Amino acid sequence: MAGERTYDVVLYGATGFTGGLTAEYLARRAPAGLRWALAGRDAGRLAATRDRLAAIDPALATLPLVTADATDPDSLRALAGSARVVASTVGPFIRHGEPLVAACARAGTDYLDITGEPEFVDLMYLRHHAEAARTGARLVHSCGFDSIPHDLGVWFTVRQLPADVPISVDGFVRAGGRFSAGTYHSALLAFSRGSHASRAARERRAVEPRPEGRRVRTVPGRLARSGELGMWTVPLPTIDPQVIRRSAVACPEYGPDFRYRHFAAVKRLPTVVAGVAGLGAVTGLMKLAPTRRWLLGRLSSGQGPSAEQRARSWFRIRFVGAGGGRRVRVEVTGGDPGYDETAKMLAESALCLALDDLPPAAGQLTPVSAMGEALLARLDRAGITFRVLDRG
Repeated sequence: MAGERTYDVVLYGATGFTGGLTAEYLARRAPAGLRWALAGRDAGRLAATRDRLAAIDPALATLPLVTADATDPDSLRALAGSARVVASTVGPFIRHGEPLVAACARAGTDYLDITGEPEFVDLMYLRHHAEAARTGARLVHSCGFDSIPHDLGVWFTVRQLPADVPISVDGFVRAGGRFSAGTYHSALLAFSRGSHASRAARERRAVEPRPEGRRVRTVPGRLARSGELGMWTVPLPTIDPQVIRRSAVACPEYGPDFRYRHFAAVKRLPTVVAGVAGLGAVTGLMKLAPTRRWLLGRLSSGQGPSAEQRARSWFRIRFVGAGGGRRVRVEVTGGDPGYDETAKMLAESALCLALDDLPPAAGQLTPVSAMGEALLARLDRAGITFRVLDRG
């Protein structure tokens, strides 16, 4: 990374719901001497966020504030040039995210976000991976519940199995929690942009290198009743399998032939039916401008679940891996997936990139290929557990 920077970490979007939680986490957990700052487009709201942090730690009353806006390229260039790492919570990323990615790629600045939008990630690879690889910037998307516990969880599972053998892993996700306006808007926009996402994925596949002498696959799986889990397993069409596949492509330790399947684990079949029907209805409604505006207006930016609601939220992901005649079950668990734990994951990822001794890498990376062991250790200390349930 070229040149001396003013800040180790800058949090962009600090006045939003998830951004505010990330700022509070850093206020409590950032090590002494960390040079960090809050960034956003509204100086008044940034100052109010800083005042809230000063109630946690009075020393933060003078925390630097950086005014920057996605519509002002000069402000983003200045932001990227001042920081070693920029962490962004400003979504929907397909609308607001690219200018900051571009600025960081040009400046050789490490970039993190919490997007779960496949189209955005694919477009950023097509447009900015090569520049980031040239300047030494690490562009790491999906550093929240999408997709850190899944990406690191599969990697942790693979490491429990013999090396240099074909490996298969199935992931089963259960979670309880509410979502904020940012997640709601991002999901609805993704439903309305299916053809755009498919085109971006095709363009990326046409140019992205494939592993030599190895096979890496993610396959959708089928709706089924799992006797082992005592639940229905439903193929889960999130960004997580794509992130996992790219980690497997980048890391030979996933073996000569790697296969992953991704499921939600649901207790009751009527819940499955209702969920599929609701998803289909929302997808159809988002294609019509009047109903799209109505749906997007149901939640306003900055809204989210209360502290009490988040305290009751949780996630549990079970991974079942097999290879070389061995079988292992792994579980990754944590608290509120969408907000408290996402803020924790983003903050720890930023600290990891800024402070830890990591293998050299650049360009668009996954959490595993960028941070791997160092991030796993950080999250374990922060209360997100990765544990082996049994081996066979």
